[in-house]
Amino acid sequence: MRLRTYIVEDNPTIRENLIGTLEELAFVTAVGTAETENEGKAWLTNHPEEWDLAIVDLFLKQGSGLGVLAACRDRPSHRKVVVLSNYATTDIRQRCAQLDVDAVFDKSNEIDALVEYCLQQRGTPLEVGKGIA
Repeated sequence: MRLRTYIVEDNPTIRENLIGTLEELAFVTAVGTAETENEGKAWLTNHPEEWDLAIVDLFLKQGSGLGVLAACRDRPSHRKVVVLSNYATTDIRQRCAQLDVDAVFDKSNEIDALVEYCLQQRGTPLEVGKGIA
């Protein structure tokens, strides 16, 4: 079974590359995308049974990924929310932890870790994803 993933990212190049990478290496299916806080919040809260994982950037065309994260706080524990950002500082990681984010990944150097995380969520051994990048 593929991990149904919703992506909140406003940069079209990053979004398309991320979808391609995750669909190929981590066996996810992108069920939708948003470029703004309002779009992300609306879709994730109005379609609670249609996603397993949300990947959220913090800086968006409108609003902030923090607002999306806050809207997802009361989700069931089997639905995961992670942050993928160029600003994965200690302060941001602490703020994300306060918003019950499951993981934070830095866009510049933790894409492999995100792939491994996705593989873990679908129950695939990590060895399957190693050495593929």
